[in-house]
Amino acid sequence: MDGKTTVKYLQSYIRQKDFQPELLKDYFLKLSEEVGELSRAMRKGLKASDVNDIKGTIDEEIWDVIYYALAIANIYDIDVESVIKVKSEMNELKYPSNVKFEENR
Repeated sequence: MDGKTTVKYLQSYIRQKDFQPELLKDYFLKLSEEVGELSRAMRKGLKASDVNDIKGTIDEEIWDVIYYALAIANIYDIDVESVIKVKSEMNELKYPSNVKFEENR
């Protein structure tokens, strides 16, 4: 990867690959399952030692959590990139910081 993969692209990729609104509850159950698997991998400190060997690691489970979260966003037709901006502004009011969110980065 070139380090320039956007959330918008990920949402489009997942929508093309796996868009089944009738499975909303199943997507949520998968998200919950993947959070549990992430928790297990974190508890055991299972970090990939090789980028090509991520099975069962924190690395793999992070992607699975992101995947199902974006699949759910797609069903609700949520533009996550827009939400990130708005939520960052809300958080800044609640938790001021010297680090500011920058769009198009």
